[in-house]
Amino acid sequence: MVERKRIGIPEGVKVKESVGEEAEFPFDISPMYEGERIRKGDMFVELGGPTQPGFELVMALPVDQVEDMKVTLIGPDLDEMEEGKAYPYAMIYYIAGEMVETDLEPVIERRNHDFQNYIEGYMHLNQRYDIWIRIGKNAIKKGLKSLIQIAKATMMLYKNELPFIEKIEAVYITDKDLVEKLLNELAMPIFEERDARVEALSDEDVDEFYSCTLCQSFAPTNVCIVSPDRPSLCGAITWFDGRAAAKVDPEGPNRAVPKGECLDPIGGEYSGVNEFAKQESGGEYERIKLHSFFEYPHTSCGCFEVIGFYMPEVDGIGWVHRGYAEPAPNGLTFSTMAGQTGGGKQVVGFLGIGIAYFRSKKFIQADGGWYRVVWMPKELKERVAKYIPDDIRDKIATEEDAKTLDELKEFLKKVDHPVVKGVVRPVDGQKITNGWVEEEEEAEEAVEEVAAEAPAAQPAQPAAMQPMPMQMPGFQLSALQIPASSAAPAGVKLIIKDAKITIDKVIVRKAEKEKKGGK
Repeated sequence: MVERKRIGIPEGVKVKESVGEEAEFPFDISPMYEGERIRKGDMFVELGGPTQPGFELVMALPVDQVEDMKVTLIGPDLDEMEEGKAYPYAMIYYIAGEMVETDLEPVIERRNHDFQNYIEGYMHLNQRYDIWIRIGKNAIKKGLKSLIQIAKATMMLYKNELPFIEKIEAVYITDKDLVEKLLNELAMPIFEERDARVEALSDEDVDEFYSCTLCQSFAPTNVCIVSPDRPSLCGAITWFDGRAAAKVDPEGPNRAVPKGECLDPIGGEYSGVNEFAKQESGGEYERIKLHSFFEYPHTSCGCFEVIGFYMPEVDGIGWVHRGYAEPAPNGLTFSTMAGQTGGGKQVVGFLGIGIAYFRSKKFIQADGGWYRVVWMPKELKERVAKYIPDDIRDKIATEEDAKTLDELKEFLKKVDHPVVKGVVRPVDGQKITNGWVEEEEEAEEAVEEVAAEAPAAQPAQPAAMQPMPMQMPGFQLSALQIPASSAAPAGVKLIIKDAKITIDKVIVRKAEKEKKGGK
């Protein structure tokens, strides 16, 4: 177990300290500010986020080691920051109390997202090592001068909302070297320790799962179900964490969800989960399969660490994490796909997950698990490499192998990836896809036919625009929402319901010229 102890403050860094409650704050504090978005043009500074290191961490300590309502700020404060810039940011909380235990750390830590979004002019997104904070210009104009004020307000909310916390102390850090050092040497080992606890447990071993509704302020219909084999989308809550939270706050955001009858052991569908999903989503969703990518997938909030995306051109699934800024082989970046995936929607073809789900023995097992995965950024693949089966690990491409669909297709053929000839899912030995070798040959014949029909004077189509052979997966689509990967008329959304799609041939003909004088 990673030792919990107060951090040491290195010599030569700037330090501010403040003890005691704040008499008043220059900003409103209310749940009405949950969901407030601060756009770049309205931003004074950004803390953490895509370009700077950051993390939030809660550690349980003995009562005599915590100085109640004390804040220590290490590094530059708001009055030393330049408008429009981004800065490193770490938020560490020491907590103590008779009922406080190590199991509660991640639960209390996740409420930082909840409470800080009560603060007017302060936007908190994500969790753990992915925190992304923006402070609005209006907050500065109203009198916000120091991050110590933010820390005091947050600690006040913690003690008011979670009275079992008897003492709380905060250390906020904006010194980049110290943020990076503590992230690597303290925070990441603790996060790893928490995630590893649940690996020996499976969904079948328990009678109830747990919910997390913290993100409903941003995604009102999101229903996050946390089971032993499926951690929360943000990666911050495991089944053990949900159980600990439900004990101290049974009516809070982490409530027990009876499993009920198992309706689909491979997809992970349970009657109790379906009833809870219908209730919590306001009737928006009636079925959820915890381990399915395509059929009634889990909803996605927006705090997810990783997005899975289906590529019909190769009949495979790619995964991209929040820290990868380049476009995936489908031509879309993480942020672009996040807009399609998030919001508490159930979108066939896109799925948000927590990185810890890659550890699960039931990882998208209904759709072939790792044998359906065709691409991941190198950083993400290396991070979860030990959980990828040996016989498929080297067949999953990274950006070093393929940056486009054409390159990915060539790589998959070269390594003889299962998607080429058809995926057999390990859980039951069933072949779930037909492969795309024959379809490729038919598509090449169709392209030749197009070329033969095209007028001789017609200029050749650029290589980047050559039509790709497409095979839809062999399953019934209950509702497919297809995002445009290129420019499309604003406000257009194509929804295909209860349809099975097959394409035998694609023929492209030159449009007839309009008659002279026609409109």
